Amino acid sequence: MESSISSTELNCISLADPDIQKSVALLKQACLDSGFFYVVDHGISEEFMDEVFAQSKKFFDLPHIEKMKLLRDKKNRGYTPMLDEILDPENQVNGDYKEGYYIGVEVPADSPEANKPFCGPNQWPAEEVLPKWREVMEQYHREALRVAKSVARIIALALDLDVDFFDRPEMLAKPIATLRLLHYEGGQKTGRVSNPAKGVYGAGAHSDYGLITLLATDDVVGLQICKDRNAQPQVWEYVAPVKGGFIVNLGDMLERWSNCIFRSTLHRVVLDGRERYSIVYFVEPSHDCVVECLPTCKSETNPPKFPPITCSAYLTQRYKDTHADLSSYSDGKA
Repeated sequence: MESSISSTELNCISLADPDIQKSVALLKQACLDSGFFYVVDHGISEEFMDEVFAQSKKFFDLPHIEKMKLLRDKKNRGYTPMLDEILDPENQVNGDYKEGYYIGVEVPADSPEANKPFCGPNQWPAEEVLPKWREVMEQYHREALRVAKSVARIIALALDLDVDFFDRPEMLAKPIATLRLLHYEGGQKTGRVSNPAKGVYGAGAHSDYGLITLLATDDVVGLQICKDRNAQPQVWEYVAPVKGGFIVNLGDMLERWSNCIFRSTLHRVVLDGRERYSIVYFVEPSHDCVVECLPTCKSETNPPKFPPITCSAYLTQRYKDTHADLSSYSDGKA
């Protein structure tokens, strides 16, 4: 463990603050500095957040054979086993020491929309196995999207765009929004305390793919950020959990959109052996949305750095790069 690592201070934005310009200023400073900030007063009760964590734990407490029946499918819905994902292949000796569960926007299998990547029906544990589980997760999915849209409006203003820029149909009116439950097993179960010097991590160093990410965690510290990925050596700082609030960070897509004015920052999870649960909500625009340099982020002296690309094409490649091939699970879902 790198015991000398310090903690960082993040700006805190209240969605209940009537002074929108104050929120815009705090967010803009955070996006230029680290790409990470806290969001509080978001309207999701602590009681409901506690229920989501409790239901998440119930799933991960199931026997492995039961969880594997819900192994993620080609639409990236369902269970991801321990070591399924490797986020930092250059520095990790194995995959991430975490298991997860993906839940997307529910789309019926017979809908034309279901032919698109990341689009289709979710996989759900049987009601008799986990009563209320689907109901709780679908409610949380709706609530988190509402919060994400509120944050996106402040981001729009910080980028000198119209406040409703991200509310348009091709943006967040039909988003690729993915809820992911995560469980990091404690050292008492796996013996795997994180050790960066030996390439062992709860989650390897990475930046998120999309627009923004909302992260809720328990009280076990583990998240670290690196504000300057090019520094040698890299400097990592812990981000403290915030009870009842979200840790929010920008994704690579927004960095690309903003022509690298806003930051998508490297982060990782380094654990001291304690069990840890987190709930992540990834928000991206619609499949067909073309991500190209925003008009307010380019000039003669700062031309666009990236070619246009559709959201769907971009995300498909990023998921393929980091997840194990499904054919590697030779027993299928057994």
